Amino acid sequence: MTDGIDVRATHRYLRMSPQKVRLVLDTIRGQGAVEAMQVLKFTTKAAADPLSKLLKSAIANAEQNFGLNRDNLYVHQAFANEGPIRRWRRFGARVQLKPIRKRQSHVTLVLRDRGSQPS
Repeated sequence: MTDGIDVRATHRYLRMSPQKVRLVLDTIRGQGAVEAMQVLKFTTKAAADPLSKLLKSAIANAEQNFGLNRDNLYVHQAFANEGPIRRWRRFGARVQLKPIRKRQSHVTLVLRDRGSQPS
């Protein structure tokens, strides 16, 4: 019944650089969902809080929509793609403009049931 079910949750337009988000995603990829929540709870990076909310949403999707048990879920895929870049400027000395690039991320978490994991 749970063969090949991927539970997906996305966070688009996260106001954080994808490079910084990927640092935190690398720590939880492949771990159990409950264990990943504990790791994110004690991570001091700024990306840990929005990723924790995203993981809670993915777990809730799995339980509510597919009837899966949270203890059997693990983080199958976790990636952050680059979103649109908001270009800004700051005035510098001698009538110069200093460009500022405000980066955004599109984050995707995919959870899978351990029962459907190939042995």
